[in-house]
Amino acid sequence: MVTSKNSFSSQTSIKVEDKQFQIFSLGKLERAGFSNVSRLPFSLKVLLENLLRNEDDRFVRKADIEALANRDVTKSVGKEINFMPARVLLQDFTGVPAVVDLAAMREAMRKMGGDAKKINPLLPAELVIDHSVQVDKFGTPGAFAFNAELEFHRNVERYQFLRWGQTAFQDFKVVPPDTGIVHQVNLEYLARVVFTAQSGGAWFAYPDTLVGTDSHTTMINGLGVVGWGVGGIEAEAAMLGQPLSMLIPDVVGFKLSGKLPEGSTATDLVLTVTEILRKKGVVGKFVEFYGSGLSSLSLPDRATIANMAPEYGATIGFFPIDAETLAYMRFTARDESLARLTEAYAKEQGIFRTDATPDPVFTDKLELDLGTVEPTMAGPKRPQDRVPLREAKKSFTKAVESVPPKCVMTRNNGDEFELCHGAVVIAAITSCTNTSNPSLMIGAGLLAKKATERGLKTKPWVKTSLAPGSKVVTDYLNAAGLTPFLEAQRFHLVGYGCTTCIGNSGPLPQAIGEAIEQNGLVAVSVLSGNRNFEGRVHPLVRANYLASPPLVVAYALAGRMDMDLVTEPLGTGANGKEIFLRDIWPTPQEVEETMRRAVTTESFRKQYGEVFLGDKSWRGLRVPEGDLYAWDAKSTYIQHPPYFEDMPAEPAAARDIRGARVLAMLGDSITTDHISPAGSIKPDSPAGKYLIGLGVKPADFNSYGARRGNHQVMMRGTFANVRLRNELVPGSEGCWTAHLPTKEKMSVFDAAMKYKAVGVPLLVIAGKEYGSGSSRDWAAKGTLLLGVRAVIAESFERIHRSNLVGMGVLPLEFKKGETRQSLGLTGFETYEIEGLGSLAPRKALQVRAKSDEGRKVRFEVVARVDTPEEMSYYRHGGILQYVLRQMMK
Repeated sequence: MVTSKNSFSSQTSIKVEDKQFQIFSLGKLERAGFSNVSRLPFSLKVLLENLLRNEDDRFVRKADIEALANRDVTKSVGKEINFMPARVLLQDFTGVPAVVDLAAMREAMRKMGGDAKKINPLLPAELVIDHSVQVDKFGTPGAFAFNAELEFHRNVERYQFLRWGQTAFQDFKVVPPDTGIVHQVNLEYLARVVFTAQSGGAWFAYPDTLVGTDSHTTMINGLGVVGWGVGGIEAEAAMLGQPLSMLIPDVVGFKLSGKLPEGSTATDLVLTVTEILRKKGVVGKFVEFYGSGLSSLSLPDRATIANMAPEYGATIGFFPIDAETLAYMRFTARDESLARLTEAYAKEQGIFRTDATPDPVFTDKLELDLGTVEPTMAGPKRPQDRVPLREAKKSFTKAVESVPPKCVMTRNNGDEFELCHGAVVIAAITSCTNTSNPSLMIGAGLLAKKATERGLKTKPWVKTSLAPGSKVVTDYLNAAGLTPFLEAQRFHLVGYGCTTCIGNSGPLPQAIGEAIEQNGLVAVSVLSGNRNFEGRVHPLVRANYLASPPLVVAYALAGRMDMDLVTEPLGTGANGKEIFLRDIWPTPQEVEETMRRAVTTESFRKQYGEVFLGDKSWRGLRVPEGDLYAWDAKSTYIQHPPYFEDMPAEPAAARDIRGARVLAMLGDSITTDHISPAGSIKPDSPAGKYLIGLGVKPADFNSYGARRGNHQVMMRGTFANVRLRNELVPGSEGCWTAHLPTKEKMSVFDAAMKYKAVGVPLLVIAGKEYGSGSSRDWAAKGTLLLGVRAVIAESFERIHRSNLVGMGVLPLEFKKGETRQSLGLTGFETYEIEGLGSLAPRKALQVRAKSDEGRKVRFEVVARVDTPEEMSYYRHGGILQYVLRQMMK
């Protein structure tokens, strides 16, 4: 409902194809005396329109609009604004707990005497089931059918629950499993670019904006849509009509010129951009791409770059609307009327880019000549650690130089071979980053074709997989005649979903897994994904490299990371001659010709024509009925969460933290993968033991992600990543901590429950970039449920900091130049944190630490509750409690 106060008389109308639309005109605002508006970055213009349209004197005030319209973009302002997206996008790993929380809020609303139906999405919400498929079977024609059937069997409870949500909640749609990856479905179908809605009898047009429960929501920035990833708790609040509180961002302009040289791909470009921007430091900032180089980038190329904004640390990586945007809308079978409205609206608002458009004014600027981009990978542990392909061998050798060379004879599936350090045991074409890009996927197919024709074969120890982001990819690979060649190299279709990149790589063949584990081999994965953090892809794979889809195929052929693909042969062909990567690398002309022939608008029209319908299994699900969910106490997938138990009508006053102990003392770059339960559940883990105690067999454990609707499983898996190093237990990796004061070694979960039984509050202390990586809300939820009151770190990644506040956990930052080491903290002290009763945004608080031997340390920290709105969330014990109390009023 548009109810703007319209203080600046900016509301006007435009006519497109005989239809009248109300808009909030940036041109009228500029003519009212705000002369900076036309030179604002395009992304800030979208935020400014959002403020104009949502001015209500509560969340958005006249002064907020003036602050942004008058902004000197070259300077940071630190001004808070509230942003209301047009819609919310969910994937199932984060979407299921979001729907669980909404169902629990309905229950709590009823118990408090309110109307349960008021808990309902007030914005359109779309959920794509894409994170549940696992690569159990691979390298055979029946792999997809097997994995899809197993996925459905494992997740039937979750899918029934989502079907209930689809009927119980208004404006909530679910894209069924085996359809595609959420970001690719969003790019190819769901995104409107310009949104339309009816209010007060009139039609309004405004920019399509969104938040999504996956950090890579930013992929849609490539289509000229402002959107970014948030935690599930923030997404729930947005669905319930709460704006997102944010500071007016600095905008870093990234000027692109020239065009990519032959042999370089969009993946090489994005890994180069990621390295540059990580070094620059753009956390919490908008990055906006501009310059003539944009015109040489296809829409999928732009989306590839935008996708990885979380990896370079930016809130968004934005590409303005231009002629390529319109061409892509038409090519992907969007309505012609929408394309015409988009063009008319964007030009009217001054948010349409051409090569002649004057450069906007930015806070800071960078430049890149696309012609300098070379074939590139990233690894072995972080996406920003770019490695030129020509240096990949040297880089890997250096990474494992402390590990003595070792090989072991291994037999698997009738083959006998030596498995050595550096063996590539997983080669996966996976993840939205690259599978949305036809040039990359066709490039992989052409490379497989040339390799097959010359007699090369992938090595027998490599687990190969092809997981496209949508069925359109299958259509054009089939139409191009490339599927048989990919299958000849064992890159068979394994599923449509986010597989290896999120840890759903499935088990390695038993003999290979045993050889790695028993001999301590450093095994390698090469994937076309966006994340390669430790322990994420597979617990037995210690080195993980991001690469383009063609390079994934090349490394499957090579089977080793310790070889130079630029100078060493991949193998010997059928004619007995050595074959090098350059011999089979497809030319740009070959890729372009194949794309023109095989990628068609009709395929998009066909695959998305009935996208919400689903297959026979989905349509045949038994769906629970009623406005309130019928919780099943015996379910191991869906459980009633405890967040609203005994919640008073008004929040209690914040109290200081006394007698706290440290649950974990951690280093730099602790990701949400380290904190949040992810990947497979080990039988001897606290979560595994819990499930076994309920009669669940290890074969039916599924993954942590699939069980995100059960807090009992998730809290047992928090801080349990196999690569987590807790300094309280030096020399250990995994779920371990020391229970204080005895220093007895036990699991984090067991220690937390022991502390909880005697009322001891807990802390986590860490280094720089705490909580980087995926927008996993369970990294904050699990932290809360373990009894952690505060996290003290040198710096926080944007989404996780926000998630901690949203769950009522206090993020605290060491003063600049101070660290746990410089202060001499061991983690074995008792802690007091004072000043919470008068907490304000970014207030300095006093921390006192006393060791068991009597040594005292006093230091200051900054409360990273950044805005007044976040202060409200924290005072209420979390964003969900805040929203529930507001709705009761």
